[in-house]
Amino acid sequence: MFSRYFPILNWAPSYDRETFSADLVAAIIVTIMLIPQSLAYALLAGLPPEVGLYASIAPLVIYAIFGTSMTLAVGPVAVASLMTASAIGELTARGTPEYLGAAIVLALISGLVLIAMGLARLGFLANFLSHPVISGFITASAVIIAVGQLKHIFGYDIEGHNLVEQVSSLVSGLSATNIATLAIGGAAAGFLFWARRALPPLLVRAGLSNRLAASLSKAAPVLAVIATTLSVYVLELQSVGVSIIGDIPRGLPIPTLPEFDAALWGSLFLPALMIGVVGYVETISVAQTLAAKRRERIDPDQELVALGASNVGAAVSGGFPVTGGFSRSVVNFDAGARTPAAGAFTAIGIALATVFLTPLLFFLPKATLAATIIVAVLSLIDLNTIKRTWIYSKADFTAMLGTILGTLALGVEIGIAIGVLSSLALHLKRTSQPHFAIVGKVPGTEHYRNVRRHSVETTPGVLSIRIDESLYFPNARFLEDTINDAVSLDPSIREVVLMCSAVNFIDASALESLEQIDHRLKDAGLRLHLSEVKGPVLDRLQRSDFLEHLSGKVFLSQYEADQTLKNTCSMTEGSPESMGAETNPGKHRDKNLGPSNNSNDAS
Repeated sequence: MFSRYFPILNWAPSYDRETFSADLVAAIIVTIMLIPQSLAYALLAGLPPEVGLYASIAPLVIYAIFGTSMTLAVGPVAVASLMTASAIGELTARGTPEYLGAAIVLALISGLVLIAMGLARLGFLANFLSHPVISGFITASAVIIAVGQLKHIFGYDIEGHNLVEQVSSLVSGLSATNIATLAIGGAAAGFLFWARRALPPLLVRAGLSNRLAASLSKAAPVLAVIATTLSVYVLELQSVGVSIIGDIPRGLPIPTLPEFDAALWGSLFLPALMIGVVGYVETISVAQTLAAKRRERIDPDQELVALGASNVGAAVSGGFPVTGGFSRSVVNFDAGARTPAAGAFTAIGIALATVFLTPLLFFLPKATLAATIIVAVLSLIDLNTIKRTWIYSKADFTAMLGTILGTLALGVEIGIAIGVLSSLALHLKRTSQPHFAIVGKVPGTEHYRNVRRHSVETTPGVLSIRIDESLYFPNARFLEDTINDAVSLDPSIREVVLMCSAVNFIDASALESLEQIDHRLKDAGLRLHLSEVKGPVLDRLQRSDFLEHLSGKVFLSQYEADQTLKNTCSMTEGSPESMGAETNPGKHRDKNLGPSNNSNDAS
C-alpha cells in the first residue's frame, strides 16, 4: 500500500554501492547542464535568475520520493516558463515582488491540482490532448520563445505576447541594436549550434563512447557561460551596454507558503491547470519513452502525484512551475542513472552551486542565457511531425495547424485552448459518426468482412451490420439512422443482425436507441439480433429488461447467427419456433456466454 504512493520504497532497500556510483556520475553531468539552463529558464519566465536554481532543488528531491521513473529529471523547462510568463504578465509588472509571488502561487496551484487528479486517478484526462495538438503547441511555443529571446541577443526590448507583436517590435527596434551584445550572443549561439552537431563526433574520435560523448556535449552551455563571462569581465563590456546578470543572492531560500489571496488564486487557476496538464503530458511522454528502453514500468496516476508534489515543493522553496524535461532526462538516462536518487544528488549539486558559485556569475551576459534558450527550443520545432500528420490524417493536421496558428497569432493561452477544443471536437466527430459496414461471409470460412472491400456471401433477407465503435450518447442517433436507412433500401430484409465485436460499452442513451430500433423493426415485421457481444457488455445488458423484450436472439458468433437465420429465411414460415434454437436471449446467454472471472473469456 505504502509503496504505491511512495515508490522509493521499491528501490531504496536494494540500493548498493554500484548503483550509487552510477547515479553520482549521472548527477554530476546533469548538474553541469542544469545550472545554465535553470538560470536561462528563470530569465524566460521573467523572474530573477536565482529562482531558476531554487526551482531545480526541492522538486528533484521530492520526485525521487514519489516518482515512478528511474531516470526522469524534473525542473524548469522552456514551454512551462513561457506559459508562466504569459499567465502572470497580464496581472503585474515584471521585476516586482508581486510578479514573483504570482509565479510561486502558480506553481502551488498547479501542484495541488495535479495531486488531486493523481489521487482521483484521472491521468486519462490528459489523453484528450492529442499528440498532434501537443506537438503543434510545442512547435509554436518554441518559435515564440526563440523570437522573444532575440531581445537579449540584439540588446533592446521586444514587446508582445504573440509572434505578430514580437516580429513587429523586433523590426521597429533594429536601429537600437547593441553591437557588443549581438557579438556575444551570436558567438554563444554559434558555438552551441556547433557543439550540438560537431562536438559528439569529435569526442567519439577522441576515444569516448557515443553515449558519453552525447552526454558531455550537453555541457557545452557551461563552456559558453565561462567564456562569455570572462570576456565581459576582462573587456568591461557592461560599460558599453552589455546586459549582465549582476548580483545573485547567495544561499538557499527559507521554505514558506504564499499567503492566500482569493482574487489572485482565482485568476491563476485556469493557467495553472493548463500548465499542469501540458507539463504532465510532456512528463509522461518522456518517462514512458525512457522506461520502455529498460523495460521498466511507469504509473501514470502516480506520476501526477509526483509532478504535483514537485510543483508544491517548487512553490514552498520560492520557485515556479516545473515539469519533466526531455533534454535533461535523456542526458540523465545516457549518463547511466539507475534510480531517482540521481535527481536528489543533482539537487545537492545545484544547492552547492547556489551557495558557493553565484558570485562567479555576476558578469554573465544575459545574451548567453538567451542563446542557450534559443538553441534548446529550436530542437522542439518538429517539422517532420507536421508533414507526417498532413500525409496521414487531414483532420489531425487541421487540429495541429489550428493550434499552431492560434498560438502564434493569439498567444499561448488561446493556442492551447484551441488545441484542447480541437482534440475534443475530433474525438466527438469520430465517435459520433463511427465506421460501420454491411458484412458477409468470406467463402470457405467463418469470417465476416465488409461487402465493399471483399468478395463475400450474403444471406437473402438478412442484414448483417457491424458498428466499429462503442455505443454512447453522441452516436446513439447515428446508429438508429444507419439501421433505418439500410433497412429502407432493401424491402426483402426480414432479419437484422447487429455485429458487436467492436463494441466495448453501451451507455443508457445507446440502450434506449437499441430499444427504439427493436420496436420499429418489430412494428415493420422484422427482428433485431445481436452477435459477438462481449461479456462485460452483455453483463450490463442483463441488468436491464432489454434482452427479455428483444425480438430476436443473442448469438455467440456472427457465423452462428448467419447459419441459423439462413435456415429461417428459407422456410415458408418465419416463426421463432421454426428456428430450431433457444428463443429466450437470456437463456441463450446463460448457456453460451456465462460470465467468467478469466479475462481471456471477457470477449
